[in-house]
Formats: sequence, structure tokens, C-alpha cells
Amino acid sequence: MKKNKIIIFRIIISFIILFSSIILEDNIKNILLFIGYLIIGYDVLLMAIRNIFKGNFLDENFLMTIATIGAIAIKELPEAMAVMLFYQIGELFQNMAVEKSRKSISELMEIRPDYANLLINDEAKKVSPDEVQIGDIILVKPGEKVPIDGIVIDGNSLVDTKSITGESTPKNIKINDEIISGCINLNGLLKIKVTKIFKDSTVSKILELVENASNKKSKSEKFITKFSRVYTPVVVILAILITLIPTIIFGFNTFSNWFSRSLVFLVVSCPCALVISVPLGFFAGIGGASKKGILVKGSSYIESLSKVRNIVFDKTGTLTEGIFEVQKVLPDNIKAFDLIKYSAYAENYSNHPIAISIKRFYGTEIDEGKISSVEEISGKGIRATVFGKEVLIGNAKLLEDKNIEFKEVKEIGSLVYVAINKTYAGCIIISDKVKKDAKATINSLEKDYKIETVILTGDAEKNAKQIADSIGISKCYSELLPTDKVEIFEKIVSKKEENTKVAFVGDGVNDSPVLARADIGIAMGDIGSDAAIEAADLVIMNGEVKSVLDAIKISKSTIKIVKQNIIFAITVKILILIISALGLGNMWLAVFADVGVSVICILNSMRNLKIKNL
Repeated sequence: MKKNKIIIFRIIISFIILFSSIILEDNIKNILLFIGYLIIGYDVLLMAIRNIFKGNFLDENFLMTIATIGAIAIKELPEAMAVMLFYQIGELFQNMAVEKSRKSISELMEIRPDYANLLINDEAKKVSPDEVQIGDIILVKPGEKVPIDGIVIDGNSLVDTKSITGESTPKNIKINDEIISGCINLNGLLKIKVTKIFKDSTVSKILELVENASNKKSKSEKFITKFSRVYTPVVVILAILITLIPTIIFGFNTFSNWFSRSLVFLVVSCPCALVISVPLGFFAGIGGASKKGILVKGSSYIESLSKVRNIVFDKTGTLTEGIFEVQKVLPDNIKAFDLIKYSAYAENYSNHPIAISIKRFYGTEIDEGKISSVEEISGKGIRATVFGKEVLIGNAKLLEDKNIEFKEVKEIGSLVYVAINKTYAGCIIISDKVKKDAKATINSLEKDYKIETVILTGDAEKNAKQIADSIGISKCYSELLPTDKVEIFEKIVSKKEENTKVAFVGDGVNDSPVLARADIGIAMGDIGSDAAIEAADLVIMNGEVKSVLDAIKISKSTIKIVKQNIIFAITVKILILIISALGLGNMWLAVFADVGVSVICILNSMRNLKIKNL
């Protein structure tokens, strides 16, 4: 902001000098114009000199410097000053555009907590969030940011999660609710038991994503970088030839005329519009996505997303709410309460939605001293020793692998089978519900964008098929282990069309291998695991399926705008370069070609920040 104010001040002073010079005598006018030239262009001159010593001088600063110094040499001071003046106006537009697009992203940077109120002997002490350990108790007062992820152990309050998830409605938080760092406590006093250290917390992960978002360039940006390295020396050589060859042919007395044309040619040739607007187009796309709660790890993923023709979805927590509720308890030679009790103890350390629903249904505090061992069996369930008894809890495959006879349940829902001491004890039926925006999103992806959708899930076939049918997905693969998901995903990728991409949307730990393998990995960050967020290329913080559609729309809009900028800039440049080489253009036309085209491309790029909701 301060930089813009300085540029505006310099522009105003330069305009006053330029118009004042009209009524002054030549000697005074030339001195005043030269002073004005230095005021408006000193930073360009210094940068050009600095780059010459660094050996990296073939950039727009170098072109502007030699063009304007040449204009001064042939006593065209008004043109020299005007070139610098309008160049700085273009720079001002660029700075304002970058600030506007950066604002959407930098708002996320404000979620960084400054301190945590650590409770020590019932007294709150302000400490750095880095000093807080897992298991510590922190106090969050009204108006303060939640510094670290944890579970509320006392108090209730409304919290503002807008900066994390993009949701405008405050969320009600009460005892035993999980709370993520970065949101703001609005009205109540909360005691929170810390579950992650600061570097592993939600806010820290988001900040890392935002800070690294510009590191991965798209192919378009890399093309422009390479283009500029070749383009700049070529136009410098052409400008020299425009002066030398006609002068040799038509005589030295024509030198001034051809030299003037070469200067105009140099100003026109500045690749500012391309160098600025293409990266800015992607940056604005990333900014527009962040306003909708979609974090993009780099512009290369924006470009890849625009080429997606297949999207593979996980089911639980992605297409469904992930909020499971126990619907039925079917005990076998055991009391229903005891079946739930053993199940809740066995699932005590799991954060899987099904485990959480069982513990919530049990509703009694768990004595962790009664749990002597816990082993997670990937894709199948859990084996635990509870009250001295071996408890197996999971899907049918788990009991089949252990050669335990059981009664297969035919009802719709997620079926959790339980065995105690190698004897079948019963089944718990748990159901989830489809997210309200899932069906409309799938319909739009299929019809409007011609994107084929698929479900990969570890859930039972009948449950998965019921969900798939209800939202309009025809291809559904169920009862999959993490390795099975990768194998089927590989087959989908092998069948994709040339120059197209396959995306995967998931939220759990078991989704991480597929997220990492996908051309574009999209993680549901609201309830997603750290592993999934780490492996993904995009993170949807609000957990809405509709945001996948928003991301597709933003990516396609970004690529469309970038292509428009490239075609427009190159076309105008070539036309005016030909005109100036033929002597039909002047320095003012050159200024338009350089600054005018840049401003138009910048304004076009900024449309990405105003993409409307679907």
C-alpha cells in the first residue's frame, strides 16, 4: 500500500512537470523534463544498472532504459519522460491488481495465532503456541483466536470459522466437540485439551500451503519465462539492425530517423503484458479459489484441473456427511449394552466417523486403564484387548479372516460386526447421509462439463450402490482396501484420453495413496486427516462437494483468461512492431503497446477474483 502511494505521488509530480513544460522556454523546459524523467524513472534506471552488473540485464527495465536514453539523445525529452510515466502507471495497475488478488490469500495469513493461554496450576500464562504440548490445557477467551487443535473439555461458545472453511454462519461448540485452530471464539470461555502440537495443527498446515502456493509454476508460466529469455535478446538485435542496415544502405544522414524507429521498436517490444499478466492470471485464480475456501498448492494444479475428464470420489465424509449414527444394535448371546460397551472401548483411540458414532451412542466415560492393547487392521477393523478379553470389531472380512462364524446381516447401512474371545457377539448397524449438494454437483459435472464420475469405497456393496444411485453416479467400486483403491484407480488412469487428467476427491488416511497418485488430488479439509491434506494438491476447507465444481469452474476460467492475454498481447505486439519498424508509429504508440496492453491484460486477469457462486 505504501509503495502504491509513493508511485501515485511520483506520477502526479511528473504530470505537473510534463504539462508545465509546455509553456516554458527550451533550456528551462529540458532541465525540468530531465528532472521529471529522473523522478518518475529512477527505480527503472537503477534496476537496469543493477541487472547489468548481475549479468541478467535483458529485461523490461533494460529495454525501457536504453529506449528512453536514446530518446533523450535525439532530444525527444517529452517522449522519454512520457514513456517512463506511462510505464509507471502500468506498474501501479499491476501492484493494485496483485494486492487485490493477494488480499484473498493474505486474509488466511491473519489466522496465525500470536499466543496461547496455557493453564498451569489453574492460572493462565501467555506462551508461544510452539511451546504447548499434546495433553496441555489451554484457555480461549471471547474474541481470541483458537491457537491449536483440540477438544473442548469445559464451556460452550459460538466460533467464527469463516477464515478456515469460508462459512459465514458461526458454529456452536460445546463440551467434547473437536475445535480447530485459526477460528475465532466469539462469546464464551473455552477450556481446550490440546490434541496436536502447533506445527501439526490445522492453522499451521494452511499457512504452509498458502506460503508455498506460488512455488509450483504452471506450464503456461514456464513457457512465458522461457519465451522472455529468447524474445528479449532477439528484439534488441532487431532494433540494432533496424538502425544499422538502413543507415548503411541509405547513408549516414538517415541515422537519426532509423535510430528513432529502433527506439520506438524497443519500447513496443517490452514483454510486460505477458510477463505480468500470465502469472497474475493464475495468482488471481488461486486468490479467487481461496475466497471460496479452496486452497490450491500451486498454479500448475489450476492448469491440470482444467483438463480433468474423470473425477473419482471416496464416499464416506466426501459424498456423505461422515456423521454416523447407530440405528440398530443386534446382539447375539450378549446384552445390547455390553455389546456397545465392548465396542466403544475397542474403538476408543480411533477417530473414524463410525468409531465416533459408537462412542457417542455409548455415552459413558471410558476408563482407558481397561484397554491393554489395540491393533488397527487396515481396511478391516480393530483388534483390542478390553477387560482382559480379545475384541474384534470391523467388517465381515475381518471375521472371515479370523475364521469366526457369524450371522450375515442383510439390512442397509454400515455393518459393524463384533466378536469377543473369537465368538460372534453381534452386529451394530450405522448409517450416514448424503451431503445436500452432492446430487446437484454430480449432475453438473456430468452434464455441463462432460466429466465422468466414479466412487471408490471400502463400504459394503449394497450401501455404496444405494449412495451412488441416489446421487447419479453409475460406476461404483465397493469393499475396497487402500491397496485395492490404488489398483482400480490405476486402471481408470490407464484408460484416460490423451492430454486429459484424472482427479480424486477423498478425506481419510486410507485415501492418501490415491490422492498422491492422482493427477489432481482433492482433500476434504474440514474433517479430513492430516495425511490426506498433505498428499492432496487442493484442499476444500468447507467440506462441500459443490466446491469441487467451483474449483473446476475457476480453473477453466483461469486458463481461458490466460490464453486470451497471450493471444491479445502477442497479436498487438506484432502489429505495432511492424508499424514502428516501417516508421508509421511514434513513441506514444509504443507507450500504448507496452503499458496499454499490460493494463488491459491485468484487468482481464482480475476477473478471476469475481467468479460468482454456482
